[in-house]
Amino acid sequence: MYSIGQAAELSGFSIDTLRYYEKIGLTKPPGRGPGGVRLYSEDDVRLLSSLHCLKRTGLSLEEMKAFLQEGRCFANPAFPLSDEDRETIAGRTQILSEHLARMEEQYLALAGIIGQTKEKLDFYHRLLEKEAAAR
Repeated sequence: MYSIGQAAELSGFSIDTLRYYEKIGLTKPPGRGPGGVRLYSEDDVRLLSSLHCLKRTGLSLEEMKAFLQEGRCFANPAFPLSDEDRETIAGRTQILSEHLARMEEQYLALAGIIGQTKEKLDFYHRLLEKEAAAR
């Protein structure tokens, strides 16, 4: 069992984030020890680490919640997969595919903005070079 500080360190989240995720129902409340301190199991920490990975992909909290509601963790899958497992994987694939499509749209938009910014920089550099050559 891990304290909230240990779980935070192992998962990559802050203590405040762990409390917040519990408050909004993204994670289940962990067990409690003497004095009511939160105690996180190995499974809890594994789930938190998975959430951290999802957060790094840019998924929203709502999407992360939907992802978790799709089913169990597949860190160590048992084969053959059950029908329920295949449904879970299909749901998660849908969530991630939609997220990827949005990121690709954002990437293209950002690439255009970067191109315009480079053009402006080139324009101003050439302007300064012409001014220096005219002296």
